[in-house]
Amino acid sequence: MKFYDYTPAPSPRRARIFMAEKGLEVETIQVDLAAKAQFDPEFRAVNPRCTVPALVLDDGTVLCDNASIARYIEEEFPDPPLLGTTPLEKALVAEWWARVEGEGLMGVAEALRNRSEFFKDSAITGPDRYAQIPELAERGRARAEAFMVVLDEQLADTPYLAGDRFSAADIAAFVFVDFAAWIKLKPADNQSSLARWREAVGARPSSQA
Repeated sequence: MKFYDYTPAPSPRRARIFMAEKGLEVETIQVDLAAKAQFDPEFRAVNPRCTVPALVLDDGTVLCDNASIARYIEEEFPDPPLLGTTPLEKALVAEWWARVEGEGLMGVAEALRNRSEFFKDSAITGPDRYAQIPELAERGRARAEAFMVVLDEQLADTPYLAGDRFSAADIAAFVFVDFAAWIKLKPADNQSSLARWREAVGARPSSQA
């Protein structure tokens, strides 16, 4: 397998942590998003969506989304399980994965991409041009801030987002909290459950992947 990565970016970091939890070492190729190398013909041939992560399997199949990468790796390398083991656990991991993406990560992305000069005409990832909408920057920040509250409330009752077991939902949420710092947003001082969980997840060796 080959893994196309950009170390500073949040999306490939999620895949790196997932693979690290599985104990996998995969050949890695850096795609310099800061230099907009994702639009170079060489990478477009790998992933026409012009996004990372991208995982090229041994048979040439290319997986270009965290969900598909995680599903493939979970099926090929089931231990330790990160997508749930029981029907309920699997459902809860899927639910919190979706919520972290839709309410948290997308909120930060909206705030960042609709304000930063670097993302002018690139307000949405991919090869097509989309103009910035300044109002979305404020809305995105508000959504991300509100989701910090949601996470703190959920984690008051469970050690991890989907219950008693660390999962891919926690990986996504951990990356979200760090990504929020890009828009100068951090957990509030009174969000003690979120702080406790973040310390525990940050102590895992995979968090450094």
